[in-house]
Amino acid sequence: MSLASAKQMNDDDGGRCDDGQAQTKKRRVPFVKLSVGITLLAFIAFIIVDSATDNRAGATVSAFLEWIESNVIAGVFAFMGVYFVATVLFVPGSVLTLGGGFVFGKALGLGRGVALASSAVFIGASLGAIASFLLGRYLLRDWVTERLFKKYKIMTALGSALEEKGFQIAILLRLSPIIPFNAINYILGATSMRLVHYIFSLLGILPGTVLYCFIGATAGSLTESGSAVSGPVAVASLIVGIVFGLASLFLVGYYAKKEFDKIVPQQAQSQGTSEQVQGDTDDMV
Repeated sequence: MSLASAKQMNDDDGGRCDDGQAQTKKRRVPFVKLSVGITLLAFIAFIIVDSATDNRAGATVSAFLEWIESNVIAGVFAFMGVYFVATVLFVPGSVLTLGGGFVFGKALGLGRGVALASSAVFIGASLGAIASFLLGRYLLRDWVTERLFKKYKIMTALGSALEEKGFQIAILLRLSPIIPFNAINYILGATSMRLVHYIFSLLGILPGTVLYCFIGATAGSLTESGSAVSGPVAVASLIVGIVFGLASLFLVGYYAKKEFDKIVPQQAQSQGTSEQVQGDTDDMV
């Protein structure tokens, strides 16, 4: 056998090996995506069923928050870890945020409690949001595209708008209290938005985070005997602060949605789908 023939045979064997590895990898990717999707759906279904029946998850959260109150330092890191997992698994974060504010406010007082709870929530939520974004981009992109981008023209327009104004659009979505935080993380991951813009847009969750932690910490401080937050004047001041905080948050959300409704239909108009997009905006938001 000549050297040329031997080399040709080796090349053929190498090509078949590469093709086999590529096919194996191609078969493995859908399996991984399916496994992740089933796990997420199963956990979401469990939370829904549990909330309507025994509410064991709620009791577990209560016990966890009580443990944090007794172990503040370790509790901060544990709280961030739980918030990270909750964000990835679509567990509503509002209860955890209020609970974090409550226990840290009860343990440390109003000022330090709000600061520590807000920091823990922001870090845990941000890390969970980044993980969700990456899952949406590399594992669940086909599913999100099939279920949303092909069904709603607004999603196509949103994807195009994110290419030009990614940070601005994402900030507006974060500032609106009616946009579901967990879902938008996966949706943005399926778009062409740059990761760095996405990370900086997470600053938009700070106003709502601080407000929810303040409400929880206020309740925690009021339950502490001998707390400096006592008396009818102090309680009235705190209530007024909460009311103004909520009003400000929803006012910011209103203007954020208004600005969002300007940008995305403008992008859609250039694609000739503005009427459908406007209807989709009303349906989805």
